[in-house]
Amino acid sequence: MELGLTFPLQRFLKRKPPAYGTELDRRFCWDLHGIDLRGHKCLLAVHCHSRYTFVSYDVTPFQWADITGFFQESLTESLLASGFSQRQIDGYLRQAGAVSITRTHGRREVAFLNRAWDDVLSLDFCLNTDSQAQSLLDHAVNTRPGRCAGFEGIGTGLERMASSL
Repeated sequence: MELGLTFPLQRFLKRKPPAYGTELDRRFCWDLHGIDLRGHKCLLAVHCHSRYTFVSYDVTPFQWADITGFFQESLTESLLASGFSQRQIDGYLRQAGAVSITRTHGRREVAFLNRAWDDVLSLDFCLNTDSQAQSLLDHAVNTRPGRCAGFEGIGTGLERMASSL
């Protein structure tokens, strides 16, 4: 699985630019960005294929330091909250393989990441500041119809992620 870090997130994490990804199947690619919500640094993760999105609120320095482990934990938590089974999630993670850090996965995918970010900002009234996992916000974003890189036409990230799993 490839995790593409945006340039601002690379700078925030004080990382040199990673190599470009080599994964051709975008079902196993995610783009990650650091965003601010209500004065707290948060992780925004967007699935390159479906535009399924999740937010982790108020990420700690320790969690940023282990971005790959934290991403996998947060992804599992978000998918479980969205109604996917542990078996489906384990199967996806097994197929995706080892996690590697790369650059973002292309202009089109980053454009959809930016659209997901806009959706998060417009739906921030769903933010639960008492929880790092944002199941209500994730659900609101993932049930909003839109376009994505991996599917034709308009649909939701939730529906598209279901077909990807």
